[in-house]
Amino acid sequence: MPNIPSGALLMIGLPGPELDDSTRELIRSQGVNNFILFRRNVVDPPQLGKLCDDLSQACREQTGRPALIAIDQEGGSVTRLPPPWRQFPDQRLLAESIEPATALADYAASCGAELLACGINFNFAPVLDVAPTGEGFFMTRRSLGGQAETVAHLGALVIKEMQQAGVAACGKHFPGLGSARLDPHQVGFAIGKGRARLEAEDLPPFRAAIAAGVAAIMTSHTIYPELDRERPATLSPRILTDLLRGELGYDGLVVTDDLEMGAIENAMTVAEAARLALVAGADLLLICKEHDKVRTTIAGLDQARAEGTVPEERVAEAADRIERVREDYPIPDSM
Repeated sequence: MPNIPSGALLMIGLPGPELDDSTRELIRSQGVNNFILFRRNVVDPPQLGKLCDDLSQACREQTGRPALIAIDQEGGSVTRLPPPWRQFPDQRLLAESIEPATALADYAASCGAELLACGINFNFAPVLDVAPTGEGFFMTRRSLGGQAETVAHLGALVIKEMQQAGVAACGKHFPGLGSARLDPHQVGFAIGKGRARLEAEDLPPFRAAIAAGVAAIMTSHTIYPELDRERPATLSPRILTDLLRGELGYDGLVVTDDLEMGAIENAMTVAEAARLALVAGADLLLICKEHDKVRTTIAGLDQARAEGTVPEERVAEAADRIERVREDYPIPDSM
C-alpha cells in the first residue's frame, strides 16, 4: 500500500491573498494539497488567478498533482468573490423567481465558468437543506425551498450544470440542516425528527444529488437522536457509513464541514474530531483557519495510524476518493 501522508486528507484555509510560508511548508513537509478560499484570500481576478496557480504549482512540485481548490460561492449571504465577479442573490430568491430552473442553471453555469477561469475546481454548493419559510430556521435564505421535492429537483439541476462547467459540486449538509434554528458555527444542538420525517423531508434532495452524480457531500455537525443519540453526523458511523454509504448507496467524496466550528470545538479538539470523522466515513477533513490546529491534527492522525485506531484501509479509501475528484475536475493547464 502506498505511503499516504495524513496531510493529504485535509483541506485547509490560507491566512491571506498570497501563498504564505506556513502553507508552503505544509505542502512541502506534510503533503497537504487541498485548500479552501475565503474573502480574506481574494483581491481581484489577477491576484486570485496567481494564488491558485502558485498553490497548484507548489503541489505539482511536491506531489506531481495539482491542488484541489475549493470555495463557498453560493451567492447572496455566502459569496466569497466580490465584483467584478458576477453577483448572485441568495439561492432562495433564485428558487422562488418566475423561472427558477432557468435562473439556477444560469447561476451554476456562470459561477462554474468564473471559478474554473481562476483555477478553482470545487464549489461547496448547492445547499440541499429543506427549510420552510416563516419558521425561523437558520438556513432559510440559503435553502432552495421548503419542500423536499423542490429542493431535490433544483439541487440536481445546479449540480449537473456546475459539473458540466468543469467544477465539482458539493451537496450540503447531510443528512439535512433545514430544521436548525441555531448556528452550528457557534453551538452544537440536536434536530429531533424521527426517521420517517427525515426520510420524507430531508433525505430526498440527497438521494437526487447522488442520482445526479454529485462529486461530494458535506456533513452536518448536528446530532440526530433518531439516527445516533451520541455523535453529530460528522462523527457518526451510523450516519456516514450505514446511512449515506449503505442505504443511500453513495460512493463519492464525503467532506466534513469546518472542524473549527463551535458545534465541534466546544466538545473536543479539532484533532480528535478529525480522527473520529475519518473513522466514521468522512474522507476530506476541513480545517479552515488555524495552521497550528492543522499541524496538531496531522500529528494526531499519524499517531492514530501507527497505533491502528485509524486503519490504513480507511486512509487509502479516503485518499482514493479525493484523488478521483482531483482527476475528474482538473484545473486547466493554461492556468
